[in-house]
Amino acid sequence: MKKHRAFLKWAGGKYGLIEDINNLLPQGKRLVEPFVGAGSVFLNSDYEEYLLNDVNQDLINLYQLVKLDVATYIVAAKKLFTPEYNVEERYYQLRQQFNASNDPFERSVLFLYLNRHGYNGLCRYNLKGGYNVPFGRYKKPYFPEVELLYFSEKSQRATFTCQCFRDTFSETNVGDVIYCDPPYAPLSPTASFTSYSGQGFKLIDQQELAQLAEISIEKNIPVLISNHDLPLTRELYHKANLHIRSVKRTISQKAGKRLKVDEVLAIYR
Repeated sequence: MKKHRAFLKWAGGKYGLIEDINNLLPQGKRLVEPFVGAGSVFLNSDYEEYLLNDVNQDLINLYQLVKLDVATYIVAAKKLFTPEYNVEERYYQLRQQFNASNDPFERSVLFLYLNRHGYNGLCRYNLKGGYNVPFGRYKKPYFPEVELLYFSEKSQRATFTCQCFRDTFSETNVGDVIYCDPPYAPLSPTASFTSYSGQGFKLIDQQELAQLAEISIEKNIPVLISNHDLPLTRELYHKANLHIRSVKRTISQKAGKRLKVDEVLAIYR
């Protein structure tokens, strides 16, 4: 099966682990993703239906727009992918415009611009909800038109929601398969990159996710969770079958430090 890339750059994206994830995902009618992120698993799996959730309202608004009218979206977003907009001053002007806007379409167009022109595929907000990723200094940011078109086509099978992961678990039924890609448990006390939404993802959230997986399997709903391979996550997922994979880290600021780290795939079934 041909692999499809997400149209967003995404720290921690699962494109490089797709084969491993697909080999572990059980069959079912609907794939449920409480933390859909850029959607690589959605794009590279084959279920009749999808329930795709994320706590990031900008992300879900964008996906709903792309699902409903990708042509209009492409025309508007493509205008920002020219050399005149690939300048630090313009980037910060548009970032400020994004943070001041309450219009879902404008925010969605600017979100893709910021994602592709900002630093290293990060999606990060401050405590006040302001997008704060710095300028990326890329020679020619790529406009993902082909990827947008495919996402729109595939998303006709999908329902998008923006809610707490706990609420998404509560909407699952027998016949569903759940894939969870939560914000990573930190590799160290200073590496707690969990601000995809401005709300953070704490230890208690990691614990509750594991508990929900245990409850789901008692209801005959299989769950696959990916995370850093740490003593913490091995303990949290001790009731699952654990598969360890080595992946390339992409968050480190210095390219030379983007070393491979182990990732755990915990399957409850």
